[in-house]
Amino acid sequence: MRPAGLIPLLAFAGAPVLCAQAAGPGALAAQAVITVAPQQCVWRAGDNAAWAAPNLDESGWQHLPSAAMPDSAFFWIRCPVPLGDLRAVPHPALAAMIPAAYQEYVQGNLIAGLGNLRTGDFSEDVVHIQPLPRDSLSSPSAVVALRITERPQGEAGTGNFALTAGDAPLLQALRAQAVLQSVKPILGFVLLYCVVGVVGVVQIGLFFYDRARRDLLWLSLFCIVVAILRIDTLASRALVNYPNRLEQFLYLLGNFGFVLELIFFFALARRRIPWFVWGIYVASQAMDLLALTQWFLPPGPAQRLSFLYPAAENIGLWAWTLMTLVPFFVFWPWNRIASSLRPLALCCFLWGLCDFVYFLVQTVFLNVLHQPQLYTQDALVLFEVRAFVSGVTVLVILMLLFRDQRRIAEERALLAGEMDAAREIQRYLIPESLPPTPGLTIHSVYHPSREVGGDFFQVLPDARDGSTLIVMGDVAGKGLKAGMLAALIVGAIRTAFEFTSEPDKILALLNERLQGRGLVTCLAMRVDRNGNAELANAGQLPPYINGKEIALEGSLPLGALPALSFSTARLTLGRGESMLFVSDGVVEARNAAGELFGFERATKLSTEPAEKVAQAAQAFGQEDDITVLTLSFVPAGVVHA
Repeated sequence: MRPAGLIPLLAFAGAPVLCAQAAGPGALAAQAVITVAPQQCVWRAGDNAAWAAPNLDESGWQHLPSAAMPDSAFFWIRCPVPLGDLRAVPHPALAAMIPAAYQEYVQGNLIAGLGNLRTGDFSEDVVHIQPLPRDSLSSPSAVVALRITERPQGEAGTGNFALTAGDAPLLQALRAQAVLQSVKPILGFVLLYCVVGVVGVVQIGLFFYDRARRDLLWLSLFCIVVAILRIDTLASRALVNYPNRLEQFLYLLGNFGFVLELIFFFALARRRIPWFVWGIYVASQAMDLLALTQWFLPPGPAQRLSFLYPAAENIGLWAWTLMTLVPFFVFWPWNRIASSLRPLALCCFLWGLCDFVYFLVQTVFLNVLHQPQLYTQDALVLFEVRAFVSGVTVLVILMLLFRDQRRIAEERALLAGEMDAAREIQRYLIPESLPPTPGLTIHSVYHPSREVGGDFFQVLPDARDGSTLIVMGDVAGKGLKAGMLAALIVGAIRTAFEFTSEPDKILALLNERLQGRGLVTCLAMRVDRNGNAELANAGQLPPYINGKEIALEGSLPLGALPALSFSTARLTLGRGESMLFVSDGVVEARNAAGELFGFERATKLSTEPAEKVAQAAQAFGQEDDITVLTLSFVPAGVVHA
């Protein structure tokens, strides 16, 4: 529904005569402006080129504006104009304000044609000044006939047209004065919404740094759309020469864009939009949906749907009135709103209240009291107040959201610094290069699922007897907390290694340190120079040797219970034999269909290099940290991996 007062007010439409400062009949005649009152004109539905004739019998025609205008898209208006009074004017011209496509005839002669009579398209520059031929001034009175094609929701057929004759420069000056008077009342809030639109563009840029702030995206898009709508309003009032179709498109875009306001309220409250709210929104767009349907129809068929406008307008007004109460529904009850959200909720309440008053006034005057003239008297004031309050409220909301965004950015910057420090610590959990290991070739691959992972392993050569201790494990959980606990475990492993390298004792010491701190699966293995190995396990996946899983006695994870004991398994590695150690991130990798990587695939790859195993699991669908370690017994010498 268009706000009232958007048709430009012609300053010369009701001015009978303007005179120059100089006295005398000649000066008066030179400055005469003839205004044709609508009551002097008659109209008739239909289209007949013969109706331009000056001596036409008008007995079947009806007077304006007392008679109801036609539903037909095609009609004529005829007005007698005393053009003979302009004989002394240097540049006689006729100014017509008609928001429709039309042809203009004077004494049966076509002098101007504006817009497309076939489609009804026209320009928003609805005030056109056309020079008059001198021969049209020969008689005291002349007939000006207007052949009009009007699309639905057009306003020429409601008497919103004006004819004025006079000196062309004076008419141009009056046109400029009319534009100024029409633009001046809305210029302030249009500038306000331009600021709102610019802020919206800036906020969209901020959204790309934080994709989780959907509420910021919806409000920013709304600000841009409503700014375009207000600029379109200004351009229409300023009689900018651009197609009426474009103006209608921008208007419909602006109205349909109000769904962004609806989505913003629910996104801000972190709530889903109920189905009945969508239903009310669709009903509020009844008028615009009808206009959109008629957009694609020729003028005739489109005009025949105009009988639906009263019902669509009533439905739309009531639905819009209900829609304005959405903020109160979204943030109810008040005591459940987070304290940080309450300033934003209050602004949304004010926004909704302002819209509620605006639409309630329309609904009461137009649907209850049936007094449209009471509404139209103050419609422009209501529109301006609503636009100003809404614009200021939106700016305040944007400022509050920007403040929250800045606070979140500072917190994330602080967290990023902590994560950097955690990644430095992670380097000790998963060493980038392994120490020399006598008799063993060891390769490792690590792919964390997040910036900081919970997997860890240590390879510790023992100078006391030439053996090597390998400890591998996984902290329950993910992220920074798991990474910090893994760092604690690595420190505990190195401390325990100073006293013993026996796997069962290493796990027992770690279990005592982890009481009350979390659960950790862990496997420890010691290999001497001759390939003799001892293994103890606390819930970690058993390793593979030569493509077969080693059978290990199960045990609870570290930290589950105090004073746990861990059994030891023994085996001997032959020359060239290899072992594969994997974390549960390998077997628990999951593809898009929900299928697990599983033990069968891991077994088939158990003789492959560590990098190939890790890449296969990662490509399948990584969900947890992936750690793979391979070990080969090469007693011939010392190998660096």
